[in-house]
Amino acid sequence: MPAASLQQITLLGATGSIGASTLNVISRHPERYSVFALTAHRAAKRLAELCLRFSPLFAVMADKNAARELQAMLHAARCPTTVLEGGRALCEVAQAPEADVVMAAIVGAAGLEPTLSAVRAGKKVLLANKEALVMSGQLFMDAAEASGCRLLPVDSEHNAVFQSLPESFRRNPCAHGVRRILLTASGGPFRSTPLERLETVTPEEACAHPVWSMGRKISVDSATMMNKGLEVIEAHWLFGVPPAQIEVLIHPQGIVHSMVDYADGSVLAQLGNPDMRIPIANALAWPERVDSGAPALDFFGMADLKFESPDFSRFPCLALAYRALEAGGAMPAALNAANEEAVAAFLEGRLGFCRIANVISTVLEQGGWAGAETLEAVMEADVRARTLARAEIQKRGCA
Repeated sequence: MPAASLQQITLLGATGSIGASTLNVISRHPERYSVFALTAHRAAKRLAELCLRFSPLFAVMADKNAARELQAMLHAARCPTTVLEGGRALCEVAQAPEADVVMAAIVGAAGLEPTLSAVRAGKKVLLANKEALVMSGQLFMDAAEASGCRLLPVDSEHNAVFQSLPESFRRNPCAHGVRRILLTASGGPFRSTPLERLETVTPEEACAHPVWSMGRKISVDSATMMNKGLEVIEAHWLFGVPPAQIEVLIHPQGIVHSMVDYADGSVLAQLGNPDMRIPIANALAWPERVDSGAPALDFFGMADLKFESPDFSRFPCLALAYRALEAGGAMPAALNAANEEAVAAFLEGRLGFCRIANVISTVLEQGGWAGAETLEAVMEADVRARTLARAEIQKRGCA
């Protein structure tokens, strides 16, 4: 492939686990991809290392002090990368004309505005930030349709569904005989832990995922199965499937990444090793396929594949996500905001593990989550939910 055909990549959230996997795939195909911009929140040292390796035109730090630190390190290393700072700069590199592809991998609500900027600019958007779609739902999908954005899911489950659907699928399940979407979940580290033991689990235990290597926040979300709840909401918006037709299956081996059940009785599934480079490579190269670096699946060495139904008494966060999706409006945004606050408090030792769901439920019960027609309304709901969650955490907290 000639140099003129290089695709320029903006990577939002370069220092996280998705960012690392994305750069691993990019480095395997220098004839195809070049890095236009890298962003991070506060990890200046790590971003400096990445700038020296990948030579992006721009590096953006959301945190002002971290931006100054990064600038000093790059200047000392005589690296020509231009350093920008703040939320506006994140949006600028996401919508820049030079960027062909935007990997949206900022964790949490912080990723909404830059991801939406890329969508509105009509980019090829690789969506790893599920919270952006959870929060803004219809607004997000309307923007994608209006701009002609090519939206490609990177979450392993949604990418598996994407690969199991016909190429002509356009959020119209009835027209293609789609009966159900089956999202698989590992069940996290506490799938079989006695319920009474959950009261005393530590952040270290919650972050010890048995299958995937992930950041701390998403690891806790996996332990509570809120991560799967957010993915149910994401699947509804991505594929246009009603909530009642999206089912969750616990699959501890993490080999079957998700399935589509069709009206004729066929079930199509995508299988692979639990390696995020697989869905990243699929989305990055779509409609082509390239080497991801992941090892081939060894069918002869594979353990038995098991599936079980989730226990909502063990995983109340999953039930709360279904509730928020059914209610609609800004309730999914409130769900996400309350969860982010509760998980942060748990990781800091200020809230018990079992109280995460209590905090979220209390916030949702406050009501007033009707409007989500504009970005401003979504962000207002986010701020209000965080305020309510912090007050509840202070009331229920263990420190």
